[in-house]
Amino acid sequence: MVLVIGLVSLAATARLFVWPPTDPPARVDAILSLGGDPGQLRAKEAVSLAEAGYARVVLVSLGDNPPAPCPKAATGIDVVCFRANPLDTRGEVEFATRQAAHHHWTSMMMVPERSQATRARLLFRRCSDIHLVVVPVTSHGTELVTGIVYEWAALAKAFVVHTGC
Repeated sequence: MVLVIGLVSLAATARLFVWPPTDPPARVDAILSLGGDPGQLRAKEAVSLAEAGYARVVLVSLGDNPPAPCPKAATGIDVVCFRANPLDTRGEVEFATRQAAHHHWTSMMMVPERSQATRARLLFRRCSDIHLVVVPVTSHGTELVTGIVYEWAALAKAFVVHTGC
């Protein structure tokens, strides 16, 4: 029985956090970069996707304390940097979906960390029905392991404590 529980837990971890459902990049109205990653890999990827022609607007969460610097983009790309309230993925998604409603966007690409993709998609779906494309970046080494541990707890919180948008 313990072996079965261990294998199910391992398979769930792999599917939810190591190899979550992802999408190929696609043309959208805006790109959302979730914050909080060292080196701003997500923000850099979001700006790069915009510069490749996938969107003209990039929403960049400046993340934790201290806030990260707002990235620059090529001419013709609008970069909107923000501090989420609350200062977490839920706050980032709430900000992005408010922007989508305000600007009448019908599609958005989100750039989370790979282990965060499942929960971020869930939170986004709770707040908006616009077309969502999820293109994660991958952390390396211990960041992935700690991300998985964090995401199990955060996903439980999303299902038990914060069940709405």
